[in-house]
Amino acid sequence: MQKIDAIDIEDTINSGQVFLWNKIGEQWVGVDGQDILVLKQSPSSARSSSGETDNFLRTDDDLDTILSSISKDRIVKSAVKQSPGLRLVRQDPFQCYISFICSSNSSIQNIKLMLENLCKKFGAKQEFEGHTLHTFPKADILAGATMKDLIGCKLGFRAKYVKAAAQAVNSGKIDFEWLKKTDYHTALESLKKILGIGNKVADCIALFSLDKMEAFPIDRWTQRILLKYYKKFFDDMTEKPVTGKRYEKIHEEIVKHFGPYAGYSQQFLFKMERDLNKKNWL
Repeated sequence: MQKIDAIDIEDTINSGQVFLWNKIGEQWVGVDGQDILVLKQSPSSARSSSGETDNFLRTDDDLDTILSSISKDRIVKSAVKQSPGLRLVRQDPFQCYISFICSSNSSIQNIKLMLENLCKKFGAKQEFEGHTLHTFPKADILAGATMKDLIGCKLGFRAKYVKAAAQAVNSGKIDFEWLKKTDYHTALESLKKILGIGNKVADCIALFSLDKMEAFPIDRWTQRILLKYYKKFFDDMTEKPVTGKRYEKIHEEIVKHFGPYAGYSQQFLFKMERDLNKKNWL
C-alpha cells in the first residue's frame, strides 16, 4: 500500500479529476458522495466523516508497478518527474458520473459551480471538523427533480442529461458495482447508452470511479498532447474531434503504446500540458 504522505494533495486535487473541493488554509476540503474529506499535506493527514479515506486516495494501488510500467515512455517519465506525487483518485461513482455529464463544453470553474449548486439545492447539509458542506445529491433525489430546479442550478442544456442519468441509476439500468466488476469495453458501452454520455465522458467515469485503468479520456487537451509528442505513433491523429469508431481505434493504439495503466499516463500528461499552458485549476 502506498503511504498518504507520498501523495501530493494539491497536484492530485488540482488535476481535472474532481471539482467539489476548496483549499481552506492548509487544508483541502471536499465532497465525495455522502462523505466529507479533509486532506492536509504537512503534516500529512487524511480524515473523513465516514472514517474511510483509503478508498478515495487509492492507497491499494501498486505504485511501483504502475510507475515502472508507464515510465517506459520518455514523455510520461518526464511528466512523472514533474509531478511525482500526482495520483488517480477513486471517486464516488454517482458523483463522478454526474460531474462529467456536466463537463460537456464547459470549463473546470463552471463545472464546479454547477455541482456546487446541485449540492446546495438537493444535497444534505453536513458538518465535519468545523466545515459545513452539502453532500452530493442521491440518485433518487435528482431523478425526481423538476427541470426548472435543475436549470436553476445553471446546468443549461445539461439539465435533461442529468435527470435522465439519475433516472437510469435510480431504475437500476446503471449499476455501478456491476460496472466495476465487468470489463472495460462492456462498461463503456453500458455508460454510452445514457443520454449525454459519449466516449470521452464514459472514459472519465471509467477511469476516475470504476477502476478501469486502461481508460484514456480523449479531449482537446489529450488530443493536443498526442499530436505534439506522439505524432509518429498515432499518424492518423488530426485536430478534428475524435468520435465513434475512430475513438475506439485510437484507444486500442493508446493501450498498445502506453500499456495497461494508460489512464495513469493520461493523467500525468494532462497535468503537465495544462500546467505548461498556465491554465487555471480549482
